[in-house]
Amino acid sequence: MAKQGQIKAIKGMKDVLPDETRDWLRVEALCAQLFGNRGYKQIRTPIMESTNLFARSIGAETDIVSKEMYTFEDRNGDSLTLRPEGTASCVRAGIEHGLFYNKQQRLWYVGPMFRHERPQKGRYRQFHQVGVECYGWSTPDIEAEVFSMIKQLFNKLGLQNVVLYINSLGDSDSRARYKAALVLYLQGFIKDLDEDSKRRLNTNPLRILDSKNERVQAILKDAPSILDFLSEDSRARFDELQNYLKALEIEYQVEPRLVRGLDYYNDTVFEWVNHDYGAQATVCGGGRYDLMVEQMGGQATPAFGFGMGLERLIEMLREQNAPNLVEDDRLDAFIVSVGKTSRSQALKIQQNLTQNGLSAALHVGEGSMKNQFKKADKSGASLAIIIGEQESEDYAANVKILRKDLLEANPNFQQISIAQEEVFNFVTNLLN
Repeated sequence: MAKQGQIKAIKGMKDVLPDETRDWLRVEALCAQLFGNRGYKQIRTPIMESTNLFARSIGAETDIVSKEMYTFEDRNGDSLTLRPEGTASCVRAGIEHGLFYNKQQRLWYVGPMFRHERPQKGRYRQFHQVGVECYGWSTPDIEAEVFSMIKQLFNKLGLQNVVLYINSLGDSDSRARYKAALVLYLQGFIKDLDEDSKRRLNTNPLRILDSKNERVQAILKDAPSILDFLSEDSRARFDELQNYLKALEIEYQVEPRLVRGLDYYNDTVFEWVNHDYGAQATVCGGGRYDLMVEQMGGQATPAFGFGMGLERLIEMLREQNAPNLVEDDRLDAFIVSVGKTSRSQALKIQQNLTQNGLSAALHVGEGSMKNQFKKADKSGASLAIIIGEQESEDYAANVKILRKDLLEANPNFQQISIAQEEVFNFVTNLLN
């Protein structure tokens, strides 16, 4: 129970505590490794941008811009916004620093985003997103590469029961023809639409396809399909992508009503969904946005990318008890010492072990040998390295196995005293 006057975290903002951060580090490290293996380079952009950046790129009529952004004026009277997504910032940075000028770029990022949404399972007002953006490729093979990379990440993490949904929004002409047909169809049900859908009918009718209203979804069952309005080129692109996915043995489903929540997409859009998770089931989503760079003042540059919420991904992995989420983070050794001279020697041993790649914790401060051994057992360390008064005089250390499976693998092992200078080699050989 919170004490009177205690300051708590802002609603929708979540602390990531020490026992959880190891999972985050594992996921982030895997992303860095897998993306780097395919030639993607990390970019880091500010969490604050000019408000106009998001209004121009995301779309003024989207829920993000119209309802959800954290926007304020700074002391100079400039309108600033905490970034609600990562793509717009990547485009701004790329144009500003000439990254796209006659160049192709594979970029990735990770960091906090902010949206003033209703907090619920897997959805927070500050959330962390890892994303990939590819600039300069107009062909579907870059899309297939990204899908392969995401699937590889899920496999490495042990994420189960995710389904890939893909769709094509077509080019500008395709979408214009489809919008006209969709509006004409929905106008016949204008009395049955909810207020949000009626508003979108005049501003962004494609977003009605994403409505969560059951009555609206029932109306949409017989609505025209965007796939029937694709141009010849968009149809060929979509077919080519599916051929790549089949060659990569990546299972997918075509979902004609998948539109995503942002205005900047064209042609391919996608979501990876875990239906076991509940309402917030989308773990990863994105698509192609070939017009944004030019709209933001750069030269025409085709682009494709995705964003993936880390909070949601990690919660899904935990619910599934994913075996690969956390690597074995048990300590190799816990060093027990009594007295200032012993402590000085213990510090030197810890330094030697850790700078050579082993993990070692050290008791600091006052504490009896008995209490230190309790800490050693509780730490989960494989070994205890003990420096008492006699060991200190002899520049020696006792090594004791703490972990049951390691003891079973070395049934004849007894606690042994060795020279301190031999500790690293002895411990390395014993653990291997």
